[in-house]
Amino acid sequence: MSQRIARTTLTALALACIATLGHAQQGKLKVGLMLPYSGTYTALGVAIENGFKLRVDELGGKIGGREIEYIKVDDESDPAKATDNVNKLIKRDNVDVIIGTVHSGVVMAMAKAAKESGTVLIVPNGGADAVTGPMCAPNIFRSSFSNWQPAYAMGEVAAKQGKKTAMTITWKYAAGDESVAGFKEGFEKGGGKVTKELTVPFPNVEFQALLTEIAAAKPDAVYAFYAGGGAVKFVKDYAAAGLNKNIPLYGPGFLTDGTLEAQGDAAQGMLTTLHYADGLNTARDNAFRTAYATKFKLQPDVYAVQGYDAAQMLAIGMNAVKGDLTKKAEFAGAIEKAKIDSPRGTFSISKSHNPVQDFYLRKVEGKENKLVNVAVKGLADPARGCKM
Repeated sequence: MSQRIARTTLTALALACIATLGHAQQGKLKVGLMLPYSGTYTALGVAIENGFKLRVDELGGKIGGREIEYIKVDDESDPAKATDNVNKLIKRDNVDVIIGTVHSGVVMAMAKAAKESGTVLIVPNGGADAVTGPMCAPNIFRSSFSNWQPAYAMGEVAAKQGKKTAMTITWKYAAGDESVAGFKEGFEKGGGKVTKELTVPFPNVEFQALLTEIAAAKPDAVYAFYAGGGAVKFVKDYAAAGLNKNIPLYGPGFLTDGTLEAQGDAAQGMLTTLHYADGLNTARDNAFRTAYATKFKLQPDVYAVQGYDAAQMLAIGMNAVKGDLTKKAEFAGAIEKAKIDSPRGTFSISKSHNPVQDFYLRKVEGKENKLVNVAVKGLADPARGCKM
């Protein structure tokens, strides 16, 4: 009799555990937004969040059948605070997914924590090459770019335009170093030569001494990597020094995306390369731009697209596992196989979990980065050092 009771009790407990697990899987999906909500990258963080939430709204407020609970942390674009900030989300808040961030130095700390804990991380901007290189992991994805990609594309463009010498200028940090390396690879492969690499500490915006050096050296072109407030200041200072009249300024699209209104006349005519452009004029992009402008009373930029596509990728994975994020292999496999219907154009995800995508040459006209042509089609990151 006692054995029968024991068996009945164990069966009841097992059924209760299964019911509890099923209930937990259908509970709210805790999404940690670790983005810059202060400092030079504030507008970028807001655009990423807006894009992500727009897609969630289009999906009826649920992903994989689960409602979303957002938990926000301001990363302050400060690598020194990154480990503590990401661990608040992982260990204190027990988030299921982390979306972030912009600054490459902060992204590196986030990738390390995500890799160690197994928490799903989708990077909607920070292009640190190592995230999909040596740091790559089955639970880490990127909806944006590697720093190498747009820079390499611009190097190819500059060489094809007949430029023989170039100087580079950037903040001295991971993103700047990697962007310059990508440009140099593309430019020198096409027959050009980078004669000098100039840097200032992040987030310093005192450029005058280096602009004087550029004026004296007279290269055929200058390649610059800045974003946010730093990009505004640099482009305006470059024009104020009169350099834009004789030495064309090139850069990845971050130099002019989300900054054109503040840059004004100083940016007019500039060429940049990026995986998004104004004037793509596809049905998918037009619908996205209309929805974004209606909801937020703002025009979308590349950061909004990357946030939007982070939500698209998350939904693809979550739908494949019917909301059960414990099925990590199936989740990753679904994203790896997907063709993502993005406002930027359809893209896929490489085995290292970085987008394989077209890069556009854009020209600043008024307040838009207007499409010129496709600079490089289906460009994949080399993913050096990735072992999964």
